[in-house]
Amino acid sequence: MAAAKTDPKAPFSLDSYHVSKELGFILPEPLAELPPYYKPWMDVALRIPELVQSHELRSHIDQMPLLSSSFLQKHRELRLAHLALSMMTMGYVWQEGDNNTVETLPCNLAVPYWEVSQRLGLPPILTHADGVLANWKKKDPEGPFNMENLELLVSLPGGDSVRGFFLVTLLVEVAGAPAVRNIATVINSIRCGDTEAVARALEDITQSIQDMTDTLKLMQVYVEPSIFYGVLRIYLSGWKDNPCMPKGLTYEGVRTEPMEFSGGSAAQSSLLHCFDELLGIKHEAKSGDFLTRMRSYMPPAHKQLIEDISLQPSLRNFVQQQANERLNQAFHLCVTKLLAFRNYHISIVSRFISVPAARARQLRNESHGSEEDMISRAPTALEERGTGGSGIMTFLKSVRDQTKNVFLSETSKNMDI
Repeated sequence: MAAAKTDPKAPFSLDSYHVSKELGFILPEPLAELPPYYKPWMDVALRIPELVQSHELRSHIDQMPLLSSSFLQKHRELRLAHLALSMMTMGYVWQEGDNNTVETLPCNLAVPYWEVSQRLGLPPILTHADGVLANWKKKDPEGPFNMENLELLVSLPGGDSVRGFFLVTLLVEVAGAPAVRNIATVINSIRCGDTEAVARALEDITQSIQDMTDTLKLMQVYVEPSIFYGVLRIYLSGWKDNPCMPKGLTYEGVRTEPMEFSGGSAAQSSLLHCFDELLGIKHEAKSGDFLTRMRSYMPPAHKQLIEDISLQPSLRNFVQQQANERLNQAFHLCVTKLLAFRNYHISIVSRFISVPAARARQLRNESHGSEEDMISRAPTALEERGTGGSGIMTFLKSVRDQTKNVFLSETSKNMDI
């Protein structure tokens, strides 16, 4: 991390970054309803799966009135509106799969969507901040934050696997919340030279990353790979670096020329970006450029936090200068757990994208059952690509390998990494 430009005497605080102590980057208590004026939006948004199934979503959206966004006053109202408009947009574009995409988003959807996006500082496409961070509610408000007590506000085609995909990802974010809190502790403790406090905070971050990995394993319990690959994935795909939509998408009433935006991606989660900046992990040009671009798909306050962490005194240099065994081990174990998380993420992507893609190629011209038919009909242009538009396995392995480079030489000589 580079030298801080801010007053080094001022404590580093998360208060100005819209970060919750309990939930991290998750939007606390999202609204489930908009003001009555916006009922035409919610009536359609809450029926997306069935309207896509009946091939009626586009006609319903075409008939919606053009509503003003000016009556959305509160942040949570804007976030719910952005979520609803995002989900409708993905359904509208991909209703017929990759066979009959549209080139224009109608103005009654495009104009308010653009306005809400501008006010939030988010792009007019479904992002991680929408589908995960602001798309949940508890069945029992006083109950636990777990799969049994959570449900989505707005959904996409794919049934229980869609619920599982978004909510497991949400729970990974919850597991990472203690790590975010402790990043501020690390920074403030480095500033005052408190070696033991830095070590304790790193140990807490390490446990949080382990909890994230354990939670990510629920993906294999709640999400069926054939449904993710054959049904849901296209609705997470954008119109940048996507052969299905080489010209992008025109937002009618906003601009006359088409625009390109990447689809939702785990790379839009602020958690791992914060870890990389804290630990001093640098990514090579191609993967680094993609990750930097994904920051424009985050809420601006979260993007600012990542950038401000990068301006703080270097944790890695501090660890090297202290020559403290507990601190060295805490740093090393933290990097090890982050590496393990990225390795497990690669295995998940293999199971949900790479393996079904290979199966689809094999089965496309053969006789097969319903599950296999679902896989074989998945868009061929998206094989081996992430929803954000990246060459998924090459990108993830590059990010994983760059994580290894931050190990301290004296603590990694005998490690098989």
